Amino acid sequence: MVGFVGRREKSDEEEKVLRRRNEQLEKELRESQVREEQMKKELQRAWERLRVAEEAEERLCSQLGELEAEAVQQARDYNARILSLVNQLSLAHQGPPPQTAV
Repeated sequence: MVGFVGRREKSDEEEKVLRRRNEQLEKELRESQVREEQMKKELQRAWERLRVAEEAEERLCSQLGELEAEAVQQARDYNARILSLVNQLSLAHQGPPPQTAV
């Protein structure tokens, strides 16, 4: 009978150890699930920031293209104005056309 009691106490002790280990593992699992949920939320926020940044980049590229087109047009207008002024200056230096007697 003494051997049986000793085995029973050993079995009870092993059961307590297993229960504590099981509780520890369950706690770690819950903590892991909380961390996983936090990471999912953080990833979602990062995706949203990326989407906003991509939209902003598209708008900026569009605006840049419009500004480049406007700058090219202004440069062409400026060049045409300079050519016009050069022609006017050239004509002014030539003097009045000679008058013919009638």
